[in-house]
Amino acid sequence: MSLRVHIACGGTGGHIFPGLATAEVLVERGHEVTLWLAGKDVEAAATAGWRGPVMTVAAEGYPSGWLGWKSVRSSWLLLRAIWRCRGYLRARPPNAMLAMGSYACVGPSWAARGLGVPLVIHEANVIPGRAIAWLARRANVVAASFEETRFHLRRVDLHVTGMPLRREIVNRAAAAAATPARNGRFTVLVTGGSRGAHRLNETMVEAVRQLRAAARRLRILHLTGPADEAFVRAAYDSLGVEHDARAFTLDIHDWYARADLAICRAGAATCAELALFAVPALLVPYPHAVRNHQLANARALARHGGADVVEERDLDCGWLAEYLAGMAAAPDRRERMRAALRRDARADAAERLADLVEKAARHGRARDG
Repeated sequence: MSLRVHIACGGTGGHIFPGLATAEVLVERGHEVTLWLAGKDVEAAATAGWRGPVMTVAAEGYPSGWLGWKSVRSSWLLLRAIWRCRGYLRARPPNAMLAMGSYACVGPSWAARGLGVPLVIHEANVIPGRAIAWLARRANVVAASFEETRFHLRRVDLHVTGMPLRREIVNRAAAAAATPARNGRFTVLVTGGSRGAHRLNETMVEAVRQLRAAARRLRILHLTGPADEAFVRAAYDSLGVEHDARAFTLDIHDWYARADLAICRAGAATCAELALFAVPALLVPYPHAVRNHQLANARALARHGGADVVEERDLDCGWLAEYLAGMAAAPDRRERMRAALRRDARADAAERLADLVEKAARHGRARDG
């Protein structure tokens, strides 16, 4: 039986992409899906391939603590968003609302609960954001990417689905797993995200310089961000290291498939993709992430055996040079890390979350009927 499902996933790519992955599964199952966005610039590019209906309600993050006029303005915008969402939903209420976190989901979610619409929420990171922490006790179903989130949402029945990833990514990972093991240069993927990370870029270049002749046995795939592309490429050229250094690539998942080791941040999507592609990693969490959630994500992956963690303040080029040399000479350790990551991988996370949405919607329909 076809359902009407609304998904509040606006604000950032970290919320939009898992929302879209789940939306695609629900559409394939014959349901009508509407996305709720916040009118941010990043949303247009992220949802370019979406052909379903979209609702846009302006929203902004709420400041921590009382900041005078800014807090008053944020409160007013939140109340206005809830009021507008309530008006939209009252006209044709959905069978369920799925909220993917961030400030952008609060208005649609609160309005949905006020109208008796079943609410399903999903937390991507180990440590819940403020929106999810606030909505958790009001939701019908609470889901998460990490098992460790149970320690932060103690009084709810938590369903661990994993992080929903787009079907294209899942398929590429499956194809990579079916490819025979490579024999060749030790390949290191370095990325600080779409904007890059200057500290990672600088430290990696200096570590490779310290490896001297041994560096010529490496192959480096390096996403630098726009600011450091020329500097990183010139440095590798001068060192005679085989490399592909770019500001940005749409082929990051092909790079995962080629990597023996990744050096990267620890966002929820990155952790899920590392597990899916079974790429051992040195995680350097972004130190200014809200509630230091990237450090918690990194430690979860490391606790299971799939990654090592170093905080950015402790990262230096001498230590990194020794680490790279050690990992290059330890194929057995890398294989153990790959095995741990395969145990953590959840290729069907979007399907699991879609199952929870369907169950909540049908329970609500049966109750109302």
